[in-house]
Amino acid sequence: MNLSPLLLVVGPTGSGKTSLGIALCERLGGEIVSADSMQVYRGCDIGTAKATPQEQARARHHLIDIRDPDEEYSAAQWAQDARAAIADIRARDKQPIIVGGTGFYIRALLQPDVLPPVPPDPQLRVQLEMESSAALHEKLARHDSAAATRLHPRDRQRVIRALEIALTASTPQSTPSPEAAPPEYVAFALDVPRALLYERLNRRVDAMLEAGFMEELRALATEYSPAAPALRSLGYKQMQPALSQSALFAEAVELWKRDTRRYAKRQMTWFRHQLPAHRLDATSGASVEQLLALWRG
Repeated sequence: MNLSPLLLVVGPTGSGKTSLGIALCERLGGEIVSADSMQVYRGCDIGTAKATPQEQARARHHLIDIRDPDEEYSAAQWAQDARAAIADIRARDKQPIIVGGTGFYIRALLQPDVLPPVPPDPQLRVQLEMESSAALHEKLARHDSAAATRLHPRDRQRVIRALEIALTASTPQSTPSPEAAPPEYVAFALDVPRALLYERLNRRVDAMLEAGFMEELRALATEYSPAAPALRSLGYKQMQPALSQSALFAEAVELWKRDTRRYAKRQMTWFRHQLPAHRLDATSGASVEQLLALWRG
């Protein structure tokens, strides 16, 4: 069984994580465990920059296409599934490589005391959605003060999830989970100068539209409610109004680009402050050899 440290390749969207992860797999005989909260959804291919069939043929990917677009999927569930995938990869003497940019997924894996595996409670969530963000955060402070300290009051989605856990779990979300020990790991974070990254992201949105994103969105919107988790995500949410009102297309595209830039900025901030990692300059062509030398110490 392969017991070498877990290898993580993280960074903001558009920084080149997928290509580097695949190159590492080819060099190490590895397999990728995707840490992307939207690539779990079937049918969300173009808008999530999911690895193409050709890329997946070069390196096996785990935890993509595992949920329907209308299914909720939590960080705790992902961490549980990731641990199972890592064990399976190691049992076959392969190297597991975590590749992705969803920080709270990665934190749930590396800090298993953060989120217990509590399934979503749709009825409770409807009730919580009716309350103001300030009231939700105050309620969370009463039930799980550690989670309230960690989460900003305006981070409404995560505050609701933390409340859902605190109100339905036998232990609050900040209570350690005894069965999940944190794995040994080495992390590599890809850095791209902000101006260059923003330029890349703007071009990537244009490329997604040229690749048929609106057709992908239309197919999803025909089958699923706008409230489906996948359709509330970046790109899908911003472009939905343009499906029925073509006059809104240009405005929606600019909103998508703006929100993508903002999301990337939050990712960069999170990885800079929340995850100990070797920083790699993605613009200088971060090489597999460079990374492996750091990994092996």
